[in-house]
Amino acid sequence: MEIREQVSKKVLLISVWSNVLLAVGKCIFGYFGHSNAVFADGIHSGTDVFTSIIALFIIKISNKPADEDHPYGHGKAEIMSSGIVGVLLIIISLYLGYEGIIGLIQPLETPKAVTLYVALFSFVFKQFLFRYSLKIAIKYNSKAVEAIAIDHKADIAASFTAAIGVILFQVGLHRHIEMLLYSDKVASIIVAGLIFKMAIEIIVETIDILLERNIDGEILENLSKIISQFEEVKRIDKIRAREYGHYIIVDVRIAIDHNRTIKEGHDLAKEIKFTLIEKYTNIEEVLIHFNPYYQES
Repeated sequence: MEIREQVSKKVLLISVWSNVLLAVGKCIFGYFGHSNAVFADGIHSGTDVFTSIIALFIIKISNKPADEDHPYGHGKAEIMSSGIVGVLLIIISLYLGYEGIIGLIQPLETPKAVTLYVALFSFVFKQFLFRYSLKIAIKYNSKAVEAIAIDHKADIAASFTAAIGVILFQVGLHRHIEMLLYSDKVASIIVAGLIFKMAIEIIVETIDILLERNIDGEILENLSKIISQFEEVKRIDKIRAREYGHYIIVDVRIAIDHNRTIKEGHDLAKEIKFTLIEKYTNIEEVLIHFNPYYQES
């Protein structure tokens, strides 16, 4: 758990300082270089700084062990972090969309070539951050780091769109194609739309987990197969599992011979639990209820 917290903090600190650099650079070059799309991308990166700092605090809470007041642990704190990221992304997407629409009716300004280089640099740099963050999120099953990785993905799309907007504007300027002169403004609106879409996806997943949606059906089926391999298990009456941030709690009801002793049931439950945890390291707890099984004549 300590290693998981240290690695997650490292990822988030890299995200914080990287986004500070990108936000300052894109906002300055976007504003003075007259590119709405690059400036909008810079505002998004500025929001990323805030969300990464929030995630840093949340990670520490989520890794705390279970206590008397929180018997199932603190894993859902990471879900709160994801939700906060989602809400902030919605707010920023609405702001950027509004600014982009307003920009369409204002006098056109010519984006400078340097804004294209800034957008391309951001695109390449965010590719690295996204892949690195996602790798850590999957390895340590961290919803907070996963939310930051998705945020990086939004930035990748935003930077790419901003770059295309600047390129198309330059083409329109030199080829005298009036329609393309609005490319930068349209690109900033597309950036807002992409950010909004990803924000909704994050929030929907957050709500699903908070409402204790069942985990993936394929994983449940695999858990059932593992449990069914035990000779003493006559029938699986019910199996369900829920996510608590970076770990899972499994709840299963199985039928065993009615004449089995309490000790035999206890030993079987212990063996099933450790077998499941060995197979799926993100399982934190397995709650097993026994039903009596009567042989049909």
